[in-house]
Amino acid sequence: MDEPYLTRLTVQLLEQVERLPESVRQRHLRYLVANQNPDGGFSGRQGGSDIYYTGLALRAIAILQGLTPELCERSANYLRHRMTESATVIDLFSLLVSGFLVQLGGGPDLFSERTSDWPDRIAETLETYRTSDGGYAKALEAKSGSTYHSFLVALTFQLLDRPMPNVPAMIDFIRSRRRDDGGYVEIAPMKRSGANPTAAAIGVLQITNALEPDAREAVIEFLLGLPSEFEGGFRANDRIPMADLLSTFTASWTLDQLGAKDRIDGESVQNFALAVESPHGGFRGGLLDDGLDVEYTFYGLGTLALFADRGGE
Repeated sequence: MDEPYLTRLTVQLLEQVERLPESVRQRHLRYLVANQNPDGGFSGRQGGSDIYYTGLALRAIAILQGLTPELCERSANYLRHRMTESATVIDLFSLLVSGFLVQLGGGPDLFSERTSDWPDRIAETLETYRTSDGGYAKALEAKSGSTYHSFLVALTFQLLDRPMPNVPAMIDFIRSRRRDDGGYVEIAPMKRSGANPTAAAIGVLQITNALEPDAREAVIEFLLGLPSEFEGGFRANDRIPMADLLSTFTASWTLDQLGAKDRIDGESVQNFALAVESPHGGFRGGLLDDGLDVEYTFYGLGTLALFADRGGE
């Protein structure tokens, strides 16, 4: 895979979001911009700026083509502060994405303000999360890898334009997370696959050019078995009765990348996304969720973008 995974995702969503009605794009852009905190960051539902939610908010604003120098300058102030603190895998990924988007939107080049060896130092930090099974963990003290965090590490090495160390071990780790149902699990003891670890696993295999034909077909069949019969969106796994917006986006995107989007009931998926959309901007995580946030707004916009050819207000 020559084009970086995150670049392909962003460009495709940016192009397809433009097919949404202007009124839809503008109300979500207003919602996102209004959620920027005075310190320049963005919050989850607990209050206080958070680098993970800041990254997702900036990604959502970017695909809406709403990044401005003023917004990016405010975000840069928050990111400079975060650069001085310790960081986990997810923090490092979010920090890099945010920094690149700030520069793209007309803000400062935050990384030029750092020492020239900063990419190598980030790469070294990532390797401290490597586990003996070949994957990467969520926490330094963890004994086994996380499928999701291994995916984030693979994305981060691409952002750094650095080769990922010991790729064969990473591939073996991901393949060890495959289960008989055709999908992949997040942690080793799990027996039944989930939509989100499956999407992460396929992302790693695509990045490393290691996706085998039989795995591809098995994943397609697994994901196509996850839509909720009553809601239209995708469920996190086959034991959960209700759909959620995260699983709906990751499953839809993965099937799209595997060439199987035409096998999704796109109208039902779009209707689910519309059902959890606020008329004032923002998205909820599911039908029983009573709150909005910037994370689900990114997933909601992504889902609507993937099926934007169907139109609709």
